[in-house]
Amino acid sequence: MKSADFDYPLPAERIAQEPLAERDASRLLHLPPGGGLEDRGFRELPALLQTGDLLVVNDTRVRRARLRGVDAAGRDIELLVLSREEGAEYRCLARPARLATAGAVIRFGADLSATILAVSATHPGGRTVSFDADDPDAAIERAGVAPLPPYIHTDLRDPERYQTTYAEGDPDSAAAPTAGLHFTAEVIRRLREAGIGWATLRLDVGLATFAPIRADSVEDHPMHEERYALPAATALAAEQTRRGGGRVVAVGTTVVRVLETCAQDGGTLRAGTGITSLFIRPGFRFRAVDGLLTNFHQPRSSLLVLLAAFIGEERWQSAYAHAIESGYRFLSLGDCMLCWHAP
Repeated sequence: MKSADFDYPLPAERIAQEPLAERDASRLLHLPPGGGLEDRGFRELPALLQTGDLLVVNDTRVRRARLRGVDAAGRDIELLVLSREEGAEYRCLARPARLATAGAVIRFGADLSATILAVSATHPGGRTVSFDADDPDAAIERAGVAPLPPYIHTDLRDPERYQTTYAEGDPDSAAAPTAGLHFTAEVIRRLREAGIGWATLRLDVGLATFAPIRADSVEDHPMHEERYALPAATALAAEQTRRGGGRVVAVGTTVVRVLETCAQDGGTLRAGTGITSLFIRPGFRFRAVDGLLTNFHQPRSSLLVLLAAFIGEERWQSAYAHAIESGYRFLSLGDCMLCWHAP
């Protein structure tokens, strides 16, 4: 497959630069199982699902992962913290990468500095970094800002808007699982009242999720590893949902990747923790997910390839063309779509 097959014209004015005043005011493009397109609102989600369905969400918490500093020559340089490795080493992205040579020291204010230890062999901006702090995670959280994608050109007035309302645990993600940003306590309450289940898992979002496809061939794109945790209660809920005739609806592509990583023949899921580099492409056999709630993705991204695998090439192309023509807001802070798998 050619990466050009997953390209489309995305006008700059369609890229959402800030969130709506109310999380759940987003538009929702529904692709019903029988075909066609429906322009809906996110608040209609409970009515678009059925009693006995199960929503599975990624409850990872986003780290204040963007660090803006200067090198020894006083030049501006930025690190995006991706993940913590063994010991006190971290995987990061550096910008501009040409300044982040091995041995370079970057200072972020008076209390935090970093030393570049090694250059990645698989990503041009990837670096292995050591932070000079007694508690590096806490120091990064104090010095950093919300890690908005580079296509968003304004800082958030409220950084919590780049965090889901149900995020749990330590902040370990370098980006938000953006399909979940639309949920409010009121929508979750109405879903429960409608008899729709709710379950959580965790994938700490890193380079595998947001790295663009640079290779001409999709198969040549390297998928990086990301940590996940699938609780036994979530695996059981998904299995029981399908046995009872309900549908498992993934909230975001990160949830799809965890569930399909853990799916086994016979309809069971292998609960536990691990690392996944699963790259879902057209032809993939889905074993765990029936529906997908997701934002609109960048051209030539692994997320768009996953969507094409889930609903088919013609379906995603017609849906995206309609969304652009109809004024939907794209990418991380934009609107969403609800679609169903057609084997």
